[in-house]
Amino acid sequence: MTTDTYDVICIGAGPTGLACAIEAKRAGMRPLVIDKGYLCNSLYHYPTNMNFFTTPERMEIGDLPMTISGGKPTRPEALKYYRRAVEHYGIEVRQRERVDLIEGSDGAFIVHTATDSGPRKYHAHKIVIATGYYDFPNLLGIPGEDLPHVSHYFTDPHPYWNQDVVVIGAKNSAAEAALELFRGGARVTLVHRDAAVGKSLKFWVKPDIENRIAAGEIRAMFLSTVTRIEPHRVWVKNSNHEAAIPAEQVFAMTGYHPDYTFLEKQGIRLDRETRKPEIDPETLETNRKGIYVAGVVVGGKQTSDIFIENGRFHGRQIITAMSGKGHLHEKAPVAPPGE
Repeated sequence: MTTDTYDVICIGAGPTGLACAIEAKRAGMRPLVIDKGYLCNSLYHYPTNMNFFTTPERMEIGDLPMTISGGKPTRPEALKYYRRAVEHYGIEVRQRERVDLIEGSDGAFIVHTATDSGPRKYHAHKIVIATGYYDFPNLLGIPGEDLPHVSHYFTDPHPYWNQDVVVIGAKNSAAEAALELFRGGARVTLVHRDAAVGKSLKFWVKPDIENRIAAGEIRAMFLSTVTRIEPHRVWVKNSNHEAAIPAEQVFAMTGYHPDYTFLEKQGIRLDRETRKPEIDPETLETNRKGIYVAGVVVGGKQTSDIFIENGRFHGRQIITAMSGKGHLHEKAPVAPPGE
């Protein structure tokens, strides 16, 4: 078991957690970033061929420019950029190390972690929790959801060539998965409880998925719900009847939520309905003094309210307050870019 002391420990090595650590470093503090996965673990697990909905300057942290080859950053370009940002600022990062418990109080916290080689602990004056939400899918709560051919994540279409695949949902992640699967040679059925695909689809995705559906290249079952999943098929119900359709693979792209259990375990109070943590809106400090939250966890269930484009400003906001320099008056974007 090792012991070390830091001015601030950031839990979560996504863009927001890294932005917090970089701002701390620029303020003369000694930060540490800890993540149970890899650097930018959520981005790493995004679909292999994904393009972001935003422009590069909206993803930048630490005033470092992001250079890309096209108009929209790709997943590999984003991962390379954040690696370089960590290297540029010399941020200490512990990967594949899970934080289990935060003991102590403001100015004297003890962070307990678990690794493959055993437990560790670190001392810190302040804590920032920026754990994101991608690791916790919104479950359908139906029989068969735990079968091995059911996934809440999509990465690559190649394994599903010439197979029957069902995609549940019709927002960006579902539509993009359906399109990639279709172009990878899968026979795709899209099942969605609403009457049409989501209105907030990326501007280049919406006409594409609508055209593929209109041409009969992707089958769409709207105003329908999956009631149970069995090997090789799923049962789909609409207002008229319930029927089984073939499915060698099911992608339930139903969204994600923050790790509420972890937050409550650390003594952070959450609103019963929205699950938003109790915070000072000016500093993002929680009810547990000395512990701050940043990124999507600030929004509770409303995960669409926080994204890279505005979550990256939380670091500056928190470190400004933490260092006793007052409040940050710079306004961050309040909505994703709407090209």
